[in-house]
Amino acid sequence: MQILITGGLGFIGSNFILQLLKQSPKYKIINLDAMIWGSNKINLKQISKQENYQFVKGNITNKKTVEKLISKSDIIINFAAESHVDRSIISPESFVKSNIFGVYTILESIRKHKKKLIQISTDEVYGSLINDSAKERYPFDPSSPYSASKASAEMLVNSYVKTYGIDAIVTRCTNNYGPRQDPEKLIPKTILLALNNKKIPIYGNGKNIRDWIFVEDHCNAILKILKNGKWNESYNISAQNEIDNNKIVETILEILGKSKSLIKYVKDRPGHDFRYSLDSSKIRRKLAWKPSRKFDEGLEITIKWYQENFKNYPKKRKAVIPYLL
Repeated sequence: MQILITGGLGFIGSNFILQLLKQSPKYKIINLDAMIWGSNKINLKQISKQENYQFVKGNITNKKTVEKLISKSDIIINFAAESHVDRSIISPESFVKSNIFGVYTILESIRKHKKKLIQISTDEVYGSLINDSAKERYPFDPSSPYSASKASAEMLVNSYVKTYGIDAIVTRCTNNYGPRQDPEKLIPKTILLALNNKKIPIYGNGKNIRDWIFVEDHCNAILKILKNGKWNESYNISAQNEIDNNKIVETILEILGKSKSLIKYVKDRPGHDFRYSLDSSKIRRKLAWKPSRKFDEGLEITIKWYQENFKNYPKKRKAVIPYLL
């Protein structure tokens, strides 16, 4: 089977490709990535010369490239997305182009060539929740341009399922952490700033809550869905690790032996959702999936990886760290 993976040089996409080839070496992987913000070719350097792996530089908004690759693939897994909320607030246009028009481009080729799609979405489409944990049919209430673009993409996918009869699955996952994550995200940013004894910014009062999952557990959930998932359904993926931002940063500082005086509270961002929470009972019950890493264990693995590997990041990404102060 040949699988087209879009956005495979990014954080989750690269971890997924490594997991897929490790567990199922019979697959042939084509990785389409535009090599823009968040992509890093070093993430997959170890498999770059394998016969069952091919990298193609290109954007999912390019109709010609997308159609050529989809026509010779069996399944498309779309990880490609502009994903940072802060940047979507500052400049939403690229998020609309990639996360909506890019998905439209993929859907049109899938419709034409009768292929199958797994669309990787996010828990942020449900918006901020007070007490509930969102099940798959919970109403959407996105707050940022990023989450609105991902919700729009989901609605496009659903419309193609209903109108054109394509086969598609949507997955929604909580906050990922682990090796290969871009340093603009909370956990790697905190690790790298702490290692350099620089101030660590936390929005507002730091009490915003996210449900954290180790990236390998997320990838294993997608593998379960790829092999046994039911087409034209959606699956929520979560590890039930609801932790506020203060606790995340304080835990990292404790592991690194750094002082809490490095914490610096800054003005909250516009439309900052207070709490995300997913009910993942469906995938646990129907596909026998469950997370394997405890949060503290995954965090220690993550910290060690950044201590050993951040030197391999492009200089332009390293420059993000002081910029975020």
